[in-house]
Amino acid sequence: MNDRPLLVVDDLRVTYDTPTGIVRAVDGVSFELGREKLGIVGESGSGKSQTGRAILGLTDRRGRVDAERLEFDGIDLTRAGEDTLRNIRGGRISMIMQDPKYSLNPVMTIGAQIEEAFTIHSNAGRREARTRTLEMLDAVQIRNPERVYKAYPHEVSGGMGQRVMIAMMMIPEPDIIIADEPTSALDVTVQLQVLAILDDMIARRGTGLIFISHDLSLVASFCDRVLVMYAGRVVEQCAANDLANAAHPYTRGLLDCLPRLEGGHDELPVLKRDPAWAAAVERRADSG
Repeated sequence: MNDRPLLVVDDLRVTYDTPTGIVRAVDGVSFELGREKLGIVGESGSGKSQTGRAILGLTDRRGRVDAERLEFDGIDLTRAGEDTLRNIRGGRISMIMQDPKYSLNPVMTIGAQIEEAFTIHSNAGRREARTRTLEMLDAVQIRNPERVYKAYPHEVSGGMGQRVMIAMMMIPEPDIIIADEPTSALDVTVQLQVLAILDDMIARRGTGLIFISHDLSLVASFCDRVLVMYAGRVVEQCAANDLANAAHPYTRGLLDCLPRLEGGHDELPVLKRDPAWAAAVERRADSG
């Protein structure tokens, strides 16, 4: 059995030159991903999404990506040519964006968009592509695949649009899915349905998942492992089912800000940030 990780990220850095100086959006992030569900959590601006985009080579052209090692299935992503990256994107590593309204093409039918995601990474003909598209719409529990196949994105709900996005990203049968806040725009009941579909498809296909979220409770219940990011750096790693026992003051602060049905807070506390948290990560990296 091959236990080699699907993805190796070592000292990943994403920087932007701005009029006020260099912004370190991602500053020395390291992790490995196997056939598992890895959660990345933190506040807005902590570097979660920038990490996911850098892996796929989708960093804004004004940004610069550097890494000691950024390797997928033996391929050095920092040195790969555009043709290689184009074949990897969508075909072997897919990304589910936060809001389908901004990710789906408004002037193409849903069926045509899913078919395109399939045919661009295969030699399938139109008949096979249509059959596979309808099967995938059924797999994400869309009740009337034929109707949705012919519909335009504005004709479906937010929850159905997110299922369409999952179908589109899963149809090429990728090795890794990067899901960037895939349920944040959905109500709780639809959110649970979408997560159940995603979980089932990942389990059956043995796909690795990077699940980016600000929702600690959701990540703790859905993922296998968790990385906690602050100021572009990973400040803590732990098993998802052990997140409630996290030791770092930043993680503890995030957990304390969560409302609890049983009470315990007259008022929810406000997270107090300490610049020393980022400095402590830098010292650990230097000593390692």
